[in-house]
Amino acid sequence: MTEVTTARFERYAEEISEDITETVKTMGCQPILFIGSGLSRRYMNAPSWDELLAHLAEQCTAIDKGIGFYRQSLKTPIRIGEEFARLYQEWAWGAGRDEFPPELFDDDVDAQAYLKFKVAQHLASLTPQGPANLGNDEHKPEIEALCKIKPHAVITTNYDRMIEMIFPNHEPIVGQQILKGQQLSVGEIYKIHGSVENPDSIVITTTDYDNFYKKKKFLSAKLLTFFNEHPLLFVGYSASDPNIRSILSDIDEALPVKGGIIPNVYILEWNPGIAPDSNPAREKVIATDEGRSIRVKLIEASDFTWVFEAFAANPVLNDVNPRVLRALIARSYNLVRHDIPTMTVEADFKMLDQAVENADSFASLFGIANISDYSAASAQYPLSATQLTDQLGGTGSYLAVSLLKRIKEETGVDIKMTDNRYHRAEKVNTSTFHKYSNEMLTILKKVQAGEPYELRMK
Repeated sequence: MTEVTTARFERYAEEISEDITETVKTMGCQPILFIGSGLSRRYMNAPSWDELLAHLAEQCTAIDKGIGFYRQSLKTPIRIGEEFARLYQEWAWGAGRDEFPPELFDDDVDAQAYLKFKVAQHLASLTPQGPANLGNDEHKPEIEALCKIKPHAVITTNYDRMIEMIFPNHEPIVGQQILKGQQLSVGEIYKIHGSVENPDSIVITTTDYDNFYKKKKFLSAKLLTFFNEHPLLFVGYSASDPNIRSILSDIDEALPVKGGIIPNVYILEWNPGIAPDSNPAREKVIATDEGRSIRVKLIEASDFTWVFEAFAANPVLNDVNPRVLRALIARSYNLVRHDIPTMTVEADFKMLDQAVENADSFASLFGIANISDYSAASAQYPLSATQLTDQLGGTGSYLAVSLLKRIKEETGVDIKMTDNRYHRAEKVNTSTFHKYSNEMLTILKKVQAGEPYELRMK
C-alpha cells in the first residue's frame, strides 16, 4: 500500500512538469509570470490587503474606530481605502503633520497622497536588505528555481520591490508608464497597481480603481499579445481574486473558441495539505464577467520548487540576460523606426536584403550563432511518458510507465537507466525529465498488443 500511495503525488508532479515543459517548448518562448501578494507574503512576510488596512488604522489617530467597524460598514477594501485616505488627509493637516515630509503640504499634492505615503513607507520597512535575505531556509530552493525561469515579462499588482530583487535584470514599468512610450516587451516588470518607489502610483482607493478601469482597455490591449503568444503562470493569487478574474475575463474575450480549457494558462495554488498519496485537481473553472466562466490548468503544491523548475526547463536560455535582449530590441527598434528612415546612419540595403532571406544570415547581423544541440536532441526524443500514453490510447503517464516496467521484467533491460536510442534523460537544474524516441513508441505498441519485439540497445 505504501509503495502505491507514495508514487501518487510524484506521478502527478511528473505529469504536470511534462505538460509545462511541452507547452513552453511548443509555444517556443519564455513564460509570462503574474505574481500576486501571496508570494510576497510567503517570501517577505508582507501583509494581506486586510492586514495592511488594519495596520494603517492603528497608525492614524483620526481613525478612531476599530478596523472591524469599517469592514462592517464599508464592506470592500477599496471603499475602506477611500475612507482612510480622507481620514489620513485630515490627520496630516492636524496632529499627524510631523509624520509626513514638508513637500506633501504643497497646494498641488493629491488629497490621497498621505495614505499612499504611509503604505509605501510600511512596505519599504518590511523589504529585506538584498535577495539573499528573502524567505526562510525552507524557501531558498523555491526562490533559486524562480530566479532561473528567465520570464519574458512579469506582471504584478504588488506594490513592494520583491520582484525586482528576484529578477534584477528586468526593468520595472510602473503604473501609467505602461501606457506611455514604446515598451520593449521583453525583460520587463509591469507593476500595474503602482510601486512603493512612487507612492502616487499606488492603486488602493475607490478613486484609484475608477481611474484604473477607465484606462484598463489600453492596458488590456498591450497585454493581450502576451496572452496569445506565451505560457502564463499565475502565482500568489487566489482563483477568486478580482484581479485574476479581470485578467482572465480579458483572455476569455480574446479566445476564438469558447468552452475548452486554455492550454497555456496555469494557476499555481499553495496547498499545505498535500501528502504523498494526494492526487489534486488539474483544472479549475473560474467565474469571470457577466456570468461567464473560463477553464484553466490548476497546479496544487505545498512546495513550489518543482513547478518553477519545470518552467525553467529550457537550457538554451539558461545564460541569456534579459537586459541584453532588451538592449538589442531597443537598438533594433530605433534603427528601423528612426535611424534608417531619417538617414542618420548609412545602411547597406543590398546586404540587408540578402540577410533577411533566412534566419541564419539574419542572426549573423547581431553576432548570433545557432544553438542546435538541444534542439536536435529534442527532435530525436520528442515524446514524454504522458505523450506516449496518449499515443497508446490512455491518459496521464501510467500506461507507458507500466509497459516500460513490463519490458524490464521480460528482458532485464531498464530503458530509463541509460541514454540510448529509445530514451534520453534531460537534467535541468535539479530536475530530470525523461524523453523518448518514436522507436520507443513502436516498441511499446508491440508490447501493448502482445506481439514479439526486439530491443537494439546499440
